[in-house]
Amino acid sequence: MSNPAERTAEDQYEENNDSSPVTGDFTDNSYANETNPNLRDQVPVQGDNAQIEDPMQPPYSNSDQQLEEDENEAIDKSNIMRGSRLRHAKPQTSNKYNEGPDEDDLPAAD
Repeated sequence: MSNPAERTAEDQYEENNDSSPVTGDFTDNSYANETNPNLRDQVPVQGDNAQIEDPMQPPYSNSDQQLEEDENEAIDKSNIMRGSRLRHAKPQTSNKYNEGPDEDDLPAAD
């Protein structure tokens, strides 16, 4: 694992010595033109600059709101207990809610 100084030095080395640097706005549409004739009708290829349909549709694209609506639709209201969510059960044993003795408290095996 490198520290920030080492990463900076590595970036500077690559910037000065890389034989084929890539710019930040690189696009390559050559793959869209060189399709295999056997796959031409089976695999659609779209270029980098082609317009795409954006699935985000404000105001319906708020994922938190959509998840909450989906959760409310999925909950079966007839299956919910009425009143308090706790059953208020009283402990039936003498040691109340204690889980019992520890291993050290058990009698030794003979």
